[in-house]
Amino acid sequence: MELAYWIIAVLLAVFYLYAGGKKAVQSREQLQPMMGWVDRTPMPLVRTIGILEILGAAGLILPPLTGITPWLAVVAAIGLVLIQVGGITVHLSRNEARQIGLNIALLVAAAVAAWLTTTWL
Repeated sequence: MELAYWIIAVLLAVFYLYAGGKKAVQSREQLQPMMGWVDRTPMPLVRTIGILEILGAAGLILPPLTGITPWLAVVAAIGLVLIQVGGITVHLSRNEARQIGLNIALLVAAAVAAWLTTTWL
């Protein structure tokens, strides 16, 4: 179970470091081709989402790796689930149901990471 957690956690962390980093530093114009929803979202909110994704990625890796408050990995995984619930909601409100496949996959992966964390921490 521990190996399965690390595989999922590392994959999620890489994805969220990339996506969150882009949201945290790039302009609306740079983000728009990949993330059409930024056209109607205030940039401070986009930046906040990016920072939360970066913190979630760090929370999946650092606490279990260091052994310092490893329960934070569960909190990080649940936070990433909530981010994806928000993403799915935004896509559905914009009639973009075809674009929620990645959100669903990330939601499931984060939920599995949360469950796996509870089995070995």
